[in-house]
Amino acid sequence: MKLPRRGSLRAVLLTSVAVSALLLAGCSSNSSSNDADGDTGSASKAWSYEDATGTTVKVDHTPKRVVVLNDLAISFIEYGLKPVGTFGQLTMAKDARFDDLDTDGITQLGTGYGDIDLEQLAALKPDLVVTSVYPTDEKGTLDDTQPGYGFKDMEQQKQIQAIAPVAQIMWGGKGEDVIEKIADLTESLGAKESTIEAAEKRFDTAGDELEKVAKDKDLSVVSMYADGDGAYVTRPTDEPLLQMYSSFGVDFVNPKPKGFYWGIYSWENAGQISGDVILLSQQGYQLADLEKQPTFADNAALEAGQVHSWTFPALDYASQADYMTQLAGWLEDSKKLS
Repeated sequence: MKLPRRGSLRAVLLTSVAVSALLLAGCSSNSSSNDADGDTGSASKAWSYEDATGTTVKVDHTPKRVVVLNDLAISFIEYGLKPVGTFGQLTMAKDARFDDLDTDGITQLGTGYGDIDLEQLAALKPDLVVTSVYPTDEKGTLDDTQPGYGFKDMEQQKQIQAIAPVAQIMWGGKGEDVIEKIADLTESLGAKESTIEAAEKRFDTAGDELEKVAKDKDLSVVSMYADGDGAYVTRPTDEPLLQMYSSFGVDFVNPKPKGFYWGIYSWENAGQISGDVILLSQQGYQLADLEKQPTFADNAALEAGQVHSWTFPALDYASQADYMTQLAGWLEDSKKLS
């Protein structure tokens, strides 16, 4: 289990912010005015953040109007921040992760990956846009010729950067490291540390329970996405979420086909996929589709009804506490098939 957080990058960020603020010519009587949250002067302080690409993103005040990729927007909401807009593969209405969250006042900027209405984005007058970036290999290499996640191409990214600065968080490596980076970013943007710490306590409790159940049940778990081309089994060491669950003792199946992140099985070879429990992506083929595949219809987990939704839960303490509790329940109710 992880040790309790003993502080955060926010202290470093705020120190940098304070020094920067002293250098700004705008340190006038306006800098003592109250912001919307009643925090005297906080909105007037210069803000900076070094993102995953090594870029130092600077804003002359703490960003309040933030547009965020849906995967990260969930974490912002969980920590008490309300983005003004979001974008991503799914709309909020179609994304199960938003079902119990307050999305009032958040503008949906598109209906699919790379679909971002630039005029609508500009009308929101964002101070900052936040997205993620995925590594290209197990070493964590980033390809600076490719756009951030959710952006159609580099041209679109440049158009967005002309509207507001863009900060990117790497979705790779150890899951708990990514959780802490997202928490630190939200703290620097105004999230209350007490809110994050309360969520972390729930996370620790859920992690303990998952670890206990995983040890007692000793089940193998497959995380997969499927479509007309075949089945894509996630390599647990390459996905921060699965890496973290593995650290709690969950036994994820490592796909046989080589490749970073995915082991790809054609439908002709999909019968090779085996496990006691399947976590099936909320996108792509669902149960009825899998049952129609001749080479997969007799899959043991499918026949036993041990298939559950892989919602790609957001990497924040609250979202993970909820999903790990759910996962522990699924494992508890499942039986070994092999």
